[in-house]
Amino acid sequence: MFAALPTLLAAAGPTLDPHPGMIFPFALLLAAIATGPFINKHWWEHHYHHVALALGAVTVGYYVLGLGAPVRMLHVAHEYVSFIALIGSLFVVSGGIHIRVKGEATPGANCVFLLIGAVLANFIGTTGASMLLIRPWIRMNKYRITAFHIVFFIFIVSNVGGCLTPIGDPPLFLGYLRGVPFWWTLERCWEAWGVAVFGLIGIFYAFDSKNFLRAPKPVRDKETAQETWKIDGLHNLGFLGLILAAVFLRNPPGLSEALMVAAAVGSYFTTAKPVHEANDFTFAPVKEVAWLFIGIFATMVPALDYLETHAGQLGLNSEMKFYWCTGALSGVLDNAPTYLTFLAAAMGRHHLSLSNPADMTTFVAQHDHELIAISLGAVFFGAMTYIGNGPNFMVKSIADAAKVKTPSFGDYFFRYALPILVPFFALVALLFFSRWRVF
Repeated sequence: MFAALPTLLAAAGPTLDPHPGMIFPFALLLAAIATGPFINKHWWEHHYHHVALALGAVTVGYYVLGLGAPVRMLHVAHEYVSFIALIGSLFVVSGGIHIRVKGEATPGANCVFLLIGAVLANFIGTTGASMLLIRPWIRMNKYRITAFHIVFFIFIVSNVGGCLTPIGDPPLFLGYLRGVPFWWTLERCWEAWGVAVFGLIGIFYAFDSKNFLRAPKPVRDKETAQETWKIDGLHNLGFLGLILAAVFLRNPPGLSEALMVAAAVGSYFTTAKPVHEANDFTFAPVKEVAWLFIGIFATMVPALDYLETHAGQLGLNSEMKFYWCTGALSGVLDNAPTYLTFLAAAMGRHHLSLSNPADMTTFVAQHDHELIAISLGAVFFGAMTYIGNGPNFMVKSIADAAKVKTPSFGDYFFRYALPILVPFFALVALLFFSRWRVF
């Protein structure tokens, strides 16, 4: 995704104003992802890619034939290719690193592991951290793993944790490319990161402690619960470094994606077969993500364009509104372009242009609390659904492949995200963006 940002941000003609009815294919795809496995799991497993392609084709046809805007769809296609190159290469390389764990993790050890994952996400991205750590996370809790273990891993490692550097999450990197100083996120978002990460870990500890007490006594025995660790496939850290370096290469076009693919190929063929077998490595999870996100990337375009065109009519005039609006859409849209849209709206209300580096400097200096609101909304609320952020769905797919019971799209939202994250994010809003703010 990162490599496509220069193309995404380049001028592509006049701003488009699609018919609001063209948002329907996107809504229908979301509904299909949410209900398809529940209504007819067998049919969905064999035809989900047909559904994604068909609905995506409706939007592409409308933009190419109806609006005469093929360049807009080419930009989206480039962004999709970059997204899959990044996601896929990190998936392959992390699949070549096997962290062997013996013993059963205690609630305290689980909390330390999640904290390490949250910190690591800022160095290798939420996708890299998720792909590297989800398998050992499953193994270290193998005797008592439940849906909430997977859900909180997505909350903390796959989303909220990556809020301290532009490398951590795509929206923040997008801001960096537009002129936000590299260290701004660490300097201005660390307090919110601390509240969110430690708060969610505290909630997880309450859940996990109760779960641990219900485990059989042999599982709770101190000797059984004591984990031992061994890491195989460490040469793949070199390929991981190549992927991260490629993130910053914007010219010539295509070089970044080519290096990512080369790293994935090199990793796959130099990793010993027993390591892949120990990780139960298959391409099924990334295949599912690739097919579904073809439809998501295509059908979300009218929603994003309509929002950008009519942003001024939303009455966005406060940090609180920017936080909640950016967050609400980041939960169901790709959070990087959502971040960009609301950043443009925020700068526009101060008569500043997103395309002018000097204006960005002014905005960061004079209105940075609005930028904090947009940044936190985009990064935090990506955890609201499986499609809010790239690694979410992939973590679910890996857990499913490991025979771990994971919540459906609807259960994830209604049983976990809505009752846990929304009140917690409301607390963040109260602490940082209300008149009673503490920070």
